[in-house]
Amino acid sequence: MDSPKLPPTPMTDPMHDDELWMPQRRRWLQQIGMGVGAIALELMLAQEAARGQPPVIKDKPHRDLHPRATHFEPKAKAMISLFQHGGPSHMDLTDPKPELTKFHGTDYQGDVGFSFVNQASKKLLGSPFAFAPRGNCGTELSELLPHTSGVIDDICLIRSMHTGNNGHEVSIRYFHGGIPGILGRPTLGSWLTYALGSESQDLPAYMVLSDPGGHPVDGVTNWSNGFMPALFQGTVLRPKEPRIFNLQPPPHLAGQMQQQNLELLHEINRQHTVHHPDEPELNARMATYELAARMQLAATDALDISKETQATLNLYGIDDPESREYGTRCLLARRLIERGVRFVQLFHSGQPWDHHDSIQKNLPAICRKTDKPVAGLVADLKQRGLLDSTLVHWGGEIGRLPVTQDHGSPERAGRDHNGQGFSIWLSGGGIKGGMAFGKTDEFGHKAIEQLVTPNDFQATVMHLFGLDHAKVSFPYNNTQQFITSNRPARVVRELLA
Repeated sequence: MDSPKLPPTPMTDPMHDDELWMPQRRRWLQQIGMGVGAIALELMLAQEAARGQPPVIKDKPHRDLHPRATHFEPKAKAMISLFQHGGPSHMDLTDPKPELTKFHGTDYQGDVGFSFVNQASKKLLGSPFAFAPRGNCGTELSELLPHTSGVIDDICLIRSMHTGNNGHEVSIRYFHGGIPGILGRPTLGSWLTYALGSESQDLPAYMVLSDPGGHPVDGVTNWSNGFMPALFQGTVLRPKEPRIFNLQPPPHLAGQMQQQNLELLHEINRQHTVHHPDEPELNARMATYELAARMQLAATDALDISKETQATLNLYGIDDPESREYGTRCLLARRLIERGVRFVQLFHSGQPWDHHDSIQKNLPAICRKTDKPVAGLVADLKQRGLLDSTLVHWGGEIGRLPVTQDHGSPERAGRDHNGQGFSIWLSGGGIKGGMAFGKTDEFGHKAIEQLVTPNDFQATVMHLFGLDHAKVSFPYNNTQQFITSNRPARVVRELLA
């Protein structure tokens, strides 16, 4: 259908009282089905007003998605975060421990903090999975990651992550919000979109691809805007079609009817602008309806993978029932950042990496779902020339303990939580590929060299985007707030290309 056109905005007629018009307008908007999802509409508020304006960093807080200048030259322009809820077992995937295998079944001599004390054991559990050097760099990875092994030369594997907390929620909030366990803080995606604005005039800047099984542990906290305006919250795409409700108007509201609705809304907003000429959010809302009309085409195009080649679909594992769903979301993530989306996150339902029991069965299963799509994403970005400017992150909030969570029979053995040392990896966006960084002890329990905290991770990500994390602030609760909340944080320069 043709994109609706709005008349120019005169600034003359008198305005009815704000308290009368605003509630009526909101109720009216909820009823008319304008042809764009409400969540997308709220996030896209104020984008159109950015056209023609030079990028600018403001000293006072801004409440728009105007493109803004960086503090220095950025390496990354977009980020795809593949968050692996539950705590992937590093000593079974990314961090080989021969001593753990050698002393399998003996008592661990160190101190251990257990989350499930009633099932606790100090018996060391050697990995049942084989490791081997991979790629030209020779980084050792598990047999469970054959496809990730194929792109290891483009990956920086961090083996010394440390939260100091074994719990899921406390560490998730540390990674996303900057402080262990604290609710109500903006996530990394919110901080990036707040600091940089949007490069797309047709799609939200921050998008979340959810799992068909439901939300991850800690729910919407994972993509919350916290104390920032709702504009900076992640827009959730549904895991199945239609991925955005009401993207297209119903037939009886399409065409001329939609045009009339838009013109009526425009007239209401115009009158309010006359009475409140210095209200930027309203001016932006008026422009948003033009943006919403364009999104009907842009979002439909971005979410349509039917024109991708069979080779591309196979690269993401979409030809395999086990990896099809996750592969589809990884492919959509690439299509979104191609179209100017700043930050894309993929989440799992619940916490599928939380293997307290039957790790020999359950760990291979989640790897079969994710390994090929993840590697396919890195390879596809590289072959399209996008990896240099797109930062890819893979990892969970914690790792696992080297001792068994004893369930009796060996086939039922699992591992408890461990936030003292574990692995994540980064690729592209200014990161040095083909290297392993940091070290855990001989059993994989604690990080002992080049510790990296979630605050260090946040500072490093912002640096890659051309931002000094200590200079990006938002006023709240009578103080200037920062992503790291003034906690110790360093840019891990050893990882930078």
